[in-house]
Amino acid sequence: MNKGSSGSPGAAKAFGRLLRFYRERAKVSQDALGRETGYSKSQVAMIERGQRKAKGNFVDIADEMLGAQGALLEIADEVTESGVAAWFEDYLEEELKATAIHKYENHLVPGLLQTPDYARAVFESAVPALDDDEIGPHVAARMERQKLFFRTPAPLVTFVLEKAALTKPLGGKEVLRKCLLHVRDRANLRNVTIQVMPDGRETHAGLSGPFTLLESDEGRKQLVYVEGQVGRYFLSEQPDMGVVFARYSMLRAQALTPEDSVRLIEQVAREL
Repeated sequence: MNKGSSGSPGAAKAFGRLLRFYRERAKVSQDALGRETGYSKSQVAMIERGQRKAKGNFVDIADEMLGAQGALLEIADEVTESGVAAWFEDYLEEELKATAIHKYENHLVPGLLQTPDYARAVFESAVPALDDDEIGPHVAARMERQKLFFRTPAPLVTFVLEKAALTKPLGGKEVLRKCLLHVRDRANLRNVTIQVMPDGRETHAGLSGPFTLLESDEGRKQLVYVEGQVGRYFLSEQPDMGVVFARYSMLRAQALTPEDSVRLIEQVAREL
């Protein structure tokens, strides 16, 4: 869990599990519950996964409809807007312990390198759309995570970023320009290395998509974290974990040097 956030993603996850329990016990579909509460099926599913907080009279209607006898109302009082989705809680616990973090990204500037305005643009692009009062806590939690660069002892943090991730003008060109300069400044930290994958490569080790590698001193632990459209998972066993670590080594070899990468980031920012 993100120790700096004031809310409780654990409570959101607990509420979601309880909601699903009572819904399935009552043999009510997500569609049916959504119709009664004014939510879509996908929004009900997100609540059950702890990804968003139930708003308005959702809890009152659901508690009565599902025969929960006040149980949902009781747990809902503990759910606050933490800005940390419940499904991300397990990853954050590992990130807090990591002595090394390595990230490959191909679509956007990673959360650890985003500015507040860029992060807001990312959350405003979410589908299904987030409510306005959800976006602020999400941005604040993302900025809080960036304190890891300066903790003691400082973790080693490396990135390989596709050039396309640095040119997508989320939030507008000025928002992107300021974010790129922020990325450049992070690259100047002694414990941070940023490399850019140039356009035009005829071979590429990252065609299977983005991922994060975590290493910790806790039993020499290594993990691979992957996010997909509807699923997130850790890899912790060989040979799969070794394959992804090898891919990252190849990506670093294929990318521009850190020095050339900084020059390219500055060039892209100047041309916006």
